[in-house]
Amino acid sequence: MRRNDFLIVVLCAATMGAAARAESIPVRHIQRPMHRFMVARSEDGKTIASGEFSQVVQGNEVTMRLTYHFLDGSVDDEATTYTQKGTFQLVRNHHIQKGPFFTKPIDLTIEAATGMVTSQTIDKHGRIHVESKHMDLPDDLANGIVGTLLLNVPDNAIPFRVGMLAPVGGGRLIRLLISPAEEQTVHLAGQTLEATVFRIHPELGGIVRVIARLLGLQPKDVMVWVLEGEDPAVAVIVGQLGGYGPMVSSELVGSSFGK
Repeated sequence: MRRNDFLIVVLCAATMGAAARAESIPVRHIQRPMHRFMVARSEDGKTIASGEFSQVVQGNEVTMRLTYHFLDGSVDDEATTYTQKGTFQLVRNHHIQKGPFFTKPIDLTIEAATGMVTSQTIDKHGRIHVESKHMDLPDDLANGIVGTLLLNVPDNAIPFRVGMLAPVGGGRLIRLLISPAEEQTVHLAGQTLEATVFRIHPELGGIVRVIARLLGLQPKDVMVWVLEGEDPAVAVIVGQLGGYGPMVSSELVGSSFGK
């Protein structure tokens, strides 16, 4: 088993055993049609990909797509549909990562309403393998909508957990612990704006955490900067793409941290 495979298996096995109740985030900010541009940078600040985010709304249903095109030809493309009626509910999610930047390509489709999960893999001979299965998915499944949930977290919120389907073995359920961390300023389009920083922590427990740490496979926390105000927005995300590999900063074009 490759190290990257082991990391994802460790993450899934540990978090599936974590006790946490489903969290439903009430709709505080109705999502509207949107079109924004993003940029992804390496740890040394070099641009590695350009991104585009779009969002369309039909009644209570929202469909959004975030696509990154990397300089090395890699692609990270995620399309998500959810409803915003009282609370946020995932409808479907399709996430593709492919190219040299991603040592473990993924192609995972989730139909939350029916519980059908489809994964597509390509073996070393170039043959395509498609696997579909039914899963008992939790109501708080957050694939593709974690950022939207963070836009609606109330002030003085306590840490909470959400479900996530990791793209391994045809899909494995895990838990993420999300905590407000601190307040910072972000510069965007010539303005200085206040932002709440959230920490997203994959929970590893017991012997699994020890083994992962010894092998240097402990996944790093993801940090998210959310602009405050009547129209909140995710400004910066810093974390590992796919739960492994180098840290990447994904930012709204024109944004920077306050000093």
